Formats: sequence, structure tokens, C-alpha cells
Amino acid sequence: MDTARESGVVLIPMRFVWPFGGTSVFLCGSFNRWTELMPMSPVEGCPTVFQAICSIPPGYHQYKFCVDGEWRHDEHQPYATNEFGIVNTIYLTAEIPGTPSPDTPPVSNMEVDEQARRMKTQVRVTDGTVIEPGPRISDADLVVSRHRVSAFLTNHTAYELLPESGKVVALDIDLPVKQAFHILYEQGIPTAPLWDFHRGQFIGVLSAMDFILILRELGSHGSNLTEEELETHTIAAWKEGKAYLNRQVDEHGRTFSRPLVHAGPFNTLKDVTLKILQNDVASVPVIHSSSEDGSFPQLLHMASLSGILRCLCRYFRHCSSSLPVLQLPIYAIPNCTRIPEIGETNRRPLAMLRPSDSLSSALNLLIQAQVSSIPIVDDNDSLLDIYSRSDITALAKDKAYTHINLNEMTIHQALQLGQDSYTPYDLRSQRCQMCLPSDSLHKVMERLSNPGIRRLVIVEAGSKCVKGIVTLGDVFRFLLGY
Repeated sequence: MDTARESGVVLIPMRFVWPFGGTSVFLCGSFNRWTELMPMSPVEGCPTVFQAICSIPPGYHQYKFCVDGEWRHDEHQPYATNEFGIVNTIYLTAEIPGTPSPDTPPVSNMEVDEQARRMKTQVRVTDGTVIEPGPRISDADLVVSRHRVSAFLTNHTAYELLPESGKVVALDIDLPVKQAFHILYEQGIPTAPLWDFHRGQFIGVLSAMDFILILRELGSHGSNLTEEELETHTIAAWKEGKAYLNRQVDEHGRTFSRPLVHAGPFNTLKDVTLKILQNDVASVPVIHSSSEDGSFPQLLHMASLSGILRCLCRYFRHCSSSLPVLQLPIYAIPNCTRIPEIGETNRRPLAMLRPSDSLSSALNLLIQAQVSSIPIVDDNDSLLDIYSRSDITALAKDKAYTHINLNEMTIHQALQLGQDSYTPYDLRSQRCQMCLPSDSLHKVMERLSNPGIRRLVIVEAGSKCVKGIVTLGDVFRFLLGY
């Protein structure tokens, strides 16, 4: 890396790019005290791409472009607002591996990012598995990465999650429980907000976990609720009689009350993310009311970490090198659930089951371990499938829940029932997604940002031996330092 020294300060050559065309393009920034317009040259063979390489000191900088006499900023790069309006931002550490010198031939942003992804450090062997982690990052780089992620989430709102078109399903609390069960199954959704017509407001969310609790109640010998009652018992009656709605399950399987967790369209994405993480829910309804007293609320969307991650990936996709943390291997992420290594005592054992285990054992484990999914493995711990909370809705097919015995039906049979079922959002091919321990956080985030994917099972290459699970929640906890 070539560096220059001026008054004892190490200057690092930095390449600035304006890829959106123009006739004359200039660069100006805090590194030249906003006093000089530096001309940018078109890249050979790419007349719409302009570049300039200037040596600047390490630290935080702001800059913008003057394109044909008009001040512009690159919306695909990190940006902020100051006294000069909207400006792009960049943070330079004392060393930038792969930073081009003025003599380096021009390369595209994509090539720079690819070079960073290919960087490798020492090889590490764990349980016979060769792991090639990505580059290690300093504490300062971690802090900068988290700051940039937090800044993005703070500067964008839940309104940006709303699709241009689509539908949102809500359930009236006067619906029979059985009908609600079938609606979730037929619509291919794991959760739905609950509407109280008499009170004129949303009062809670019905989820797959509620039906797990209902089926456990039906399967218990002391239950007074029969299959026939599912035909007539409303959600409201179940809420009043069994008090399961608006409740959360603790580590002992006991339930406790909690208020409806929701967000408004102008809540920041960071607020929505923290609501989901703090309340351990899969999604929150985005509700808006035009009146001051909150009457006549409108359900706009069901916000999830998947949708927020898509926004995050889209924003940083063309400037992933500005987030050094993205190059970390997923095995280095402390939040993901994985099998403890020898000498580790601070990791919760990963819950796994065999295909021949009973469905009852799977439902009990989902509650007791407080997880949303369980890997299904063979005798060598190689991944075969995964059982998730939302798989419970497959029992609505042909009213299977009315004649099955949870203790006699195996997980394999339950999964077969689900694979034979049809949903409008057929995501069965995405249900059992995997990644390698050496995969970068960047690659994992791109995978998790796809609709319908909430987790990746970490497996060894070749053997598919399960080493852990990384979820959407794990990624956001790490990115936010939560």
C-alpha cells in the first residue's frame, strides 16, 4: 500500500467514484475543508463512471459531488446530513488492505468488494473440520460497522417496508379457533393480528405457537376442550377461558401476559428491530391511525426482520467494503446457536431430534428450549430436515389435528404431511437452508434477506453434520451489539 506523509500525518490514497454519468464531475469534501473542487476523470471504456484518487488522513470524512454544476450525493453509499446538505460519509482506518495507489489500474466497485471477500487469514481446525475464516477486524472497525448499521436503521422508517401492493390478513376475535387455524394454513402465514370489532382496535396476534399450545391442551388428559369445541369456540372465548393469547412462554412452559407489540409507519427501522428482538416475536403489525385518539386504526403491514434485512442489504450492497464486519466468518459471530466446543461453558447446547422422535417431543422442545426451529438429524448428526413452529399449521390439512395422537405421530410423518400440503407462498424448497462455518456474514445476510428464510443451519462441508443455527435475530443482535 502506498501512503504519503504530510506534517507527520499518514495520508492514504482513496478512490472516489461517481457512476451516474454527467459531462463534468468534481469532488469536494471535509478532507479539503470544502474549499477545492477536485476534477474527476471518466473511466476508460465506461464514459458514465467518473473517478478520482486523493490521499486523505485516516478518520471520518464527508464528501459530495458537483455534477454539471449541481451538487449531488451517491444514494448507494452511506450518507448523512450536515450544514452542506446531504453528503456521503466514509471512515478510513489507519490501514486499508487493497486500497489502490494512484498508479493502480482502475477497477469497478464490484471487483474491489470481491477482492475483499477473497482475503483469507490463518487456517483453523475444529473437530477435524478445516475452517478458513475471513479477515479479522479490529475493535474500531467493529464499532464503525455497528455505528453505520445503527445510523441507517435510525434514518429510515417502517413506512419504507410497505410493499407497493399486497395483502395483510387480520382475524376477528369472534372467529372460531378452528377457522383461524385453517386460515393460517390456507394463507400460508404463521401469524395474524387480532381485531376486536366491539373495541375498534387490534388487541393481539395469533401465532403458530398458540396452536402448539392448543394442541398440547387437546392432547392432555385433563383438558376440557374437545375437537367439537374448536368448531364453536371463538378466539375471544379461548382468550378468556384459556388465557393464551397475548401471552409469552417462559423456560418452564408457563405463560404470562404481555401487551400487543406493534409499530407505526413512522417508527424508525431501529425501533421496529428492537421491538422484535426485545419481545422475541417473529413480526410486528404496522398500524396507523389518522385520528389523535387512535380510533379507526389501519393495518398496513406485518414488519419482520427479513424485510428490514432486505433494506439493509440493498443499501450496503454496492459499498460492502464500508462495513468491515461483513467479512467475518459466521463461525466467529458469538450470537449464533452452535454446539459447544471442548472447554466452552457459555453456550447453550443445540437442540436436535431424530425423524423417529414423536411430534409431541418436538412441540415440547420448541417451548422448553425457547427456539423457533429444531434440526432433524440422522445417527451421525447429519442434517435431514428441520421442524419449525410454523409447521404446525400443516395439521390443518384434512383436519389431521382431529384424529392424530401427538405421542404416536413421528416428526417424519408430520413433515411428510407438510410437504404434501399446498400454500399460496410455496416455500418448501427454502425450508431447510444451510451455510458453512466459513461463510462470511455478508453471504449469510444476503441469504437470510430472501423471503421465507428465517434461519440457516450451519453444517460441515460434505458430511452435512450440524454445527449450529444462525437466525435473523442472531444477525441483528450482533450488528447492533444488542
